[in-house]
Formats: sequence, C-alpha cells, structure tokens
Amino acid sequence: MTRPAARVLALLEILQNGGTHTAPALAGRLGVDERTVRRYAEHLLDLEIPVESVRGRYGGYRLAPGFRMPPLMLTDEEALAVLLGLVAARRAGLMAMSDDATESAAAKVRRVLPKTLAARLDALFATAGFTTAAREAPTAEASVMLLLAEATRQRRPALIDYSDRSGRRSRRTLHPYGLVAHSGRWYVTGPDSASGQMRTFRLDRIGYAEILHGGFTVPDDFDPSGAVLSSLAGAPWRHEVVVAVQGTAEQIRLPRGLATVEPDADPEWVVVKLRAERLDWIPALLAGLDLPFTIRQPPELRAVVREWAQQIAAYVETR
Repeated sequence: MTRPAARVLALLEILQNGGTHTAPALAGRLGVDERTVRRYAEHLLDLEIPVESVRGRYGGYRLAPGFRMPPLMLTDEEALAVLLGLVAARRAGLMAMSDDATESAAAKVRRVLPKTLAARLDALFATAGFTTAAREAPTAEASVMLLLAEATRQRRPALIDYSDRSGRRSRRTLHPYGLVAHSGRWYVTGPDSASGQMRTFRLDRIGYAEILHGGFTVPDDFDPSGAVLSSLAGAPWRHEVVVAVQGTAEQIRLPRGLATVEPDADPEWVVVKLRAERLDWIPALLAGLDLPFTIRQPPELRAVVREWAQQIAAYVETR
C-alpha cells in the first residue's frame, strides 16, 4: 500500500476512536504537516465519510456524531478470495483503476479483518512469488467501465468519444452488447452508428461516455467474447502473416483469438493467418507448433526466422 493511502486510513482510524483531534496532534501522529492533514481530511470527505472541521481554540477534526464504519465479516477463504482477486486482476492488467486505488481498497479490507487473519494474509503476500511479470496494460477509466456496464445491462445506447490507434477522435453512438476482458485490456462490442456494423472498442481509448434514451435488443445467440476475438483477429495490423502448416487444425495449438486456421488446397496442410505489428515474436510461435511449415507472407519473415534459428543454434554451442 502506498504511504499516503495508509495515512489517510490511519487518520480515519484515529477519528473513529472519538473526540476532536487538533491538526498539530494529527500531524504529529501521522508524520506529516498540518496542510497534508487537511488534504487527507478532504480525501475522506470525497469518500463520503462525514469528517467535521471544528473551529476555535480547541478545534480540530472529528467524525459526525453517530457515524461508524460498518464491520466487514469475512471468513478466511472469503478474505483470501477478495485480496487475491485484487492482486491477480491488477497483475493481469484488468483493473479499471489506478494502482493506488487498488492498494487502498486492499488496505481497507485488511484493516477491518481480525488481527490473526490479517497477519496471515500479510505473510502470504509478503512471501508469495509469481512466475510471470505483471502486465502494464493501459488502464480503462472506472467511470467509463461502470457507465457502459449499466448501459449494457439496461439495453440502452451509449454516446462515446473514441480515439483510434492513430489518435484520430470520433463521436459515435454504440449499442453495447457486452463488455469483455482479453489479454490485459477491456473491450466493449456492439453495433456502431458510424459504420452501421458490429464493432469492438478498447475502453482505455474511450474519453467520454453517456447513456442515451432508447433501447435495443441483443440477439439470443450473440457471444460477446467470440465477437471481440473475431474482431481482434481481423483488425488491420502492419504485417499480414500467412503460413502453411503440415498438420490438422486440431494440432494447431495457439491462444484463442490470435490466429485463424483454414483448410489448404493440399488436404495434409492447413493455412494459419494472423496479424502483427512486429515479426520478432513469430519465429518462436512457429517453432512451438512442432510441425513443418512454409512461410507464404510476408517475405521478410523468412529472414527473421533464419536469424532466430541461427541465434538459437549459437546459444546451444555456447558454454
């Protein structure tokens, strides 16, 4: 947890003990100056916690009479599920909020847990390791995500301001059929007024969203996840990669939505198509198929594969 977030929660804990606390006294206990104490009090007000400022010689800060944070009763498994969910979602890049907000939320859960359970959970997170690095995906605005979720559930159109990959901005009306998390990013999919077709939009590129009047109907057989994956597989990229592979479609084990597999004129082969901004990661992907393949396009991929193979061979010969 970040120190500012911890101190805001520490201020709340002090105020919950009752009485009026002067700014100098709070500053001393929190290890900050009086101006920072005022800012922390404002943070609590933003969270709709009724902090009162008392003027006069014996003035300071206190909580409104009768206010008390509600207790949070969680079993060991429930507490572990909440905190692990926060950590896992943040590492996967799926949190529609800043790291500060995520850590502050986790800290609030910890502070209302029984001391024994909190100590055990702290020990777990202090000693647990991860085999993969945390993703640093762009973060969608929480307000945008929540608004689009509401529009999706209520079957109401949404007005959005969207910036495409080139930075070009446009305003359009979307019928949000569903929200989908994929590969560390959030997407919304549905018919789009600008194109009149089914479209997929990244939430972190939506600068503004507003729910409009009206309604729509989602087809019974519509699959939001499938629509997003199909859209991503067909999106324009710098390189169109086409590789013929000797094998069957069942033998081609690639992440879902990364590529399409089609029959080839030769029944013993299939054609794998995918799009990429860079080619440097394609050789390892092809090697992982463990099947004979022929590169059809782009021609420059052949040189990239040869260089990759030579580098691997050189590593084998190195002590």
